[in-house]
Amino acid sequence: MAPQTPDTDSRETLMSLQDVTLAFGPKVIQKGISFDIKRGSIFAVMGGSGCGKSTVLKSMIGLLKPAAGHYLVDGEDYWTSDPAHRQTVSRRFGVLFQSAALWSSLTVGENVALPMQMLTKMDAATIRNQVELKLGLVGMLHAIDQYPSEVSGGMKKRAGLARAMALDPDILFFDEPSAGLDPITSARLDDLILNLRDGLGATIVIVSHELPSLFKIADDGIFLDAKTKTPIAHGAPSWLHDHCDEPQVHAFMHRERETESGRTD
Repeated sequence: MAPQTPDTDSRETLMSLQDVTLAFGPKVIQKGISFDIKRGSIFAVMGGSGCGKSTVLKSMIGLLKPAAGHYLVDGEDYWTSDPAHRQTVSRRFGVLFQSAALWSSLTVGENVALPMQMLTKMDAATIRNQVELKLGLVGMLHAIDQYPSEVSGGMKKRAGLARAMALDPDILFFDEPSAGLDPITSARLDDLILNLRDGLGATIVIVSHELPSLFKIADDGIFLDAKTKTPIAHGAPSWLHDHCDEPQVHAFMHRERETESGRTD
């Protein structure tokens, strides 16, 4: 793996992957994955198409058991713990899927309410208050009674984010949150993510290949290589941009500059 960012972060480690291998049957997606995520950080899982970014996220939210290695949350192995403990830990997770994954037959407000209705004993009035609070945080309260088909792509992402926060999780996972958004809407979503991290103290894991977003919000990250099926660099995107000499990482981190200037660095 390429040199890492100097380890000056004194924050407590919240999650760790230790020599994890992810596979579908005999097909290995990534192997030798090891990294720590600090509490209150925004950690990016980076790499080109097909490298396994979303598979890493899927494993971290409890949908894919590693073929080997350990996944620790607050020092306890998620996958070797009993089902009741895994369920308790999973309740700390909020997930924003790439497509927002809203139920088309439910209003925006009903989509946000669904986790509370299914997983808590809150009464209807309390749930309604919480829905209004979560939608207010993402600037979507005005759309509480609209259906997903009646709002824009950016608004769908914000509604999905409100649903991800429905159970007040302290760990948020975002899969390509800026995918399909125009630059202005994407920048606003980045600001919202930063505000949520700062305001709620949440730890955020983000899968993305959008350089402007990565440079703006991520303070640490891992770079996955599709060819070797291993991580090849670890550090903040801005640090990797300036200091990593790994050819694939350099090409990935500098592609915006190359496109805009019409030349290579």
